[in-house]
Amino acid sequence: MSFRLPLLLLLMVPALLRAAPETAPTTKPLTPEEKAKAEEKARKDGDLVKRQCRTVHLAYDMPKAKAAYMEITPEKSSPGTYFCALAFDLGYVGLQDLGNNKRMAVFSVWQPGEPSVLQGTPEPIPEDKRVTLVEKSENVDDGHFGPDGSGGQARLIIPWEPGKPVRFFVQAKVDGQQTEFTARIFEPGLGKWELLATFRSHSNGIPLQGLYSFIEDFRRNFESAKVIHRATYDNGWLLDTDGNWQPILTARFTADKTPSNNIDAGLVPTGFFLQTGGATENKGVKLWQKMTREAKGERPEELPGLLRP
Repeated sequence: MSFRLPLLLLLMVPALLRAAPETAPTTKPLTPEEKAKAEEKARKDGDLVKRQCRTVHLAYDMPKAKAAYMEITPEKSSPGTYFCALAFDLGYVGLQDLGNNKRMAVFSVWQPGEPSVLQGTPEPIPEDKRVTLVEKSENVDDGHFGPDGSGGQARLIIPWEPGKPVRFFVQAKVDGQQTEFTARIFEPGLGKWELLATFRSHSNGIPLQGLYSFIEDFRRNFESAKVIHRATYDNGWLLDTDGNWQPILTARFTADKTPSNNIDAGLVPTGFFLQTGGATENKGVKLWQKMTREAKGERPEELPGLLRP
């Protein structure tokens, strides 16, 4: 599309140029208060960069869905790392490294509301409005997080290992103004699909939407920022609300506000990778840009059988 300046502006440009000073005006000096604020911000930003890795995400350009599937392979981990396989409005599921060779899968579902509600408030959420557990496997621990239960969480201790893929499946079953969110995991040591949990949330009837993945450094102890955290996200699939399976081919590279530059993302043969911390260099796609992988990989045959009726 071409853009044309209005005739009046074209006539004004020569006069504006003639009236322009020969040298550009100098920047106005900062007041002592402004200088102090700038120095404080720089100090805080510098401390933040040293304290923690920047959280990085893959935001998938996908329609609303009934279910989704992802294979995640943590390649470089350290204590205090959370590798989210699939996140969505009101929840996420993934792998957590607690250190001392203790690792687990975590599935969380929030009660919808204002940010203060999601984070927990002094005012208790009414019993009939809380996220409730519908079903879980026997060896899965469940509970609530936030004061008086602003969300439900399921935890399964499993010895996942860097370099070995773990498969996740999530489902959203809408029931009026509520949604039942289900997460399942297939880890090599388990040898089968394991139900993590099904939680019922007062969701205003939303399906799976806002799908993304991420890596987060939650230890943030100044040492964790020195370590590379990396994972690949492969062979993603989505079951849209019309009942059609389609591959997840496009993702946007995003990050939180931590002012670190040692982050990266890019393509792998059947998916994407994320990396943050340590000696990471941005050699792949630039921040905020989209990338599209080739339509390689096959949808696992068992996925339709994992759907809750």
